[in-house]
Amino acid sequence: MTPPAGKVIDTLVADSNQMQRQLLVAALRRHAEFHVIACDANAQAVLHAVAEHPFQVALIHPENDLTALRSLHLAHPEVAKILLLDVSSRDSVIQALRAGARGLFCFADSPFRLLCRCIQRVCQGQIWLSNQQLEYLIETVGQVPALRVVNSHGANLLTPREEQVVALVADGLTNRDVARELGLSEHTVKKYLFRIFDKLGVSSRVELVLYAVTRSAARQAEWIPA
Repeated sequence: MTPPAGKVIDTLVADSNQMQRQLLVAALRRHAEFHVIACDANAQAVLHAVAEHPFQVALIHPENDLTALRSLHLAHPEVAKILLLDVSSRDSVIQALRAGARGLFCFADSPFRLLCRCIQRVCQGQIWLSNQQLEYLIETVGQVPALRVVNSHGANLLTPREEQVVALVADGLTNRDVARELGLSEHTVKKYLFRIFDKLGVSSRVELVLYAVTRSAARQAEWIPA
C-alpha cells in the first residue's frame, strides 16, 4: 500500500556485501521518512525478511543473478522492488524489468539523494528509470520478436518474415493482429501461414504454436519491409 504523505516508508535493503549493506542502511536511516531493515540478497533471506515485516519497498543489490528479485515478485507482488545496478546495460535493464523491478538505480550514474526520491516515487506506484534505461526499454519493445526454426543440420527452415509471423502467432495474435503488427494485409498473412504449415509439416495454428514452443529458439528481429 502507498503510505499517506509524511508517513514512514518501510524499506528492505538486501545486499550480499556486508560493508555496502551497512553503508546504505546508515545513509537511509539519516532520513526520517525511511524505516530500514537489512538482510542478505539471497532469495531465502529476502523472503524470510518480508514474511517477518510488511515492507512497502525492497532495494535489492544482486550478487550474481536475479533469483531473489524474481522470487520476491512471485511471492509478494505488492512490494515495490528497486534493483541496484553496478552497471546499467541493455540486458541488465530488460532482465530486471521482466523479473519484477519497478525501479532501477545505478550509483555510477546518479547521486544518493536521487535514490531517496526513487524510493518515494516507486512506493507511490510510479516507475523509476533513467533516460538511457528508458531508451533501452523503448528499443526492445519496438522490435518485432522472431523464432528461429532450424532443421537437424542447423539450416533455417523459414524466412525472417515467416519467423516473425510464427512468433506473433505463438504469442496469441490473430491474423488481423499479425497483419496490423507487420503492416501486411490479412490475405498476405494467410499466405504466409499456408507456406509455413507446408514447410514445417503442420496443419493448424495449434500445431504451429506447439512446434514453435518445442522446436525453436527466441530471438529479436528488426522490422522487415513487406
